[in-house]
Amino acid sequence: MTSSPPARPKAELDHEFSQLYRSHLRDVYSYSYYRVGNHHDAEDLTEQTFLQAYRHFERAQRESEGRPLRPWLIRIAHNLAANYYRDRSRRPQTAIDDATVLSAPHDTEAVVEGRDELQRIIEGIHDLPDDRREALIMRFALGMDNREIARALGRSDGATKVLLHRATRQLEQIVREREEAT
Repeated sequence: MTSSPPARPKAELDHEFSQLYRSHLRDVYSYSYYRVGNHHDAEDLTEQTFLQAYRHFERAQRESEGRPLRPWLIRIAHNLAANYYRDRSRRPQTAIDDATVLSAPHDTEAVVEGRDELQRIIEGIHDLPDDRREALIMRFALGMDNREIARALGRSDGATKVLLHRATRQLEQIVREREEAT
């Protein structure tokens, strides 16, 4: 029978978790926002992520063997977002949830073209398979490196590199096709 490591003082764990929270709050919120597309739900997912992380923090520290915990947090957010979509598909939402106030229009043709291109990219990202979309969000919205993405997605570094390459190529193709269609 193996003995478990001695319990650490709660105050020490709470302090370390507070540091983790401050260091990664923006990343977890950004990831959640890119997944669900609205601030209120992203805030809820962020809160749920950190609540779940707090419950398992001591074990995660032991098992991480000194590696950063950001991929672990993003993995929690990923799983919660998947649950969010599964639950949401079971109960219809009203269109009013997506209503936003339009900003003042601009006359500049370049701004319009930039918005159109950005819209095609965002729509293209939503058309990607889940694993490719996740990888691109982690890479470009959160600035995670390949190793962090691999840990968050539970893949090897090589498989993650291939996934990012394929996701980028597929997104380029989707955007190109949308440009040609307009």
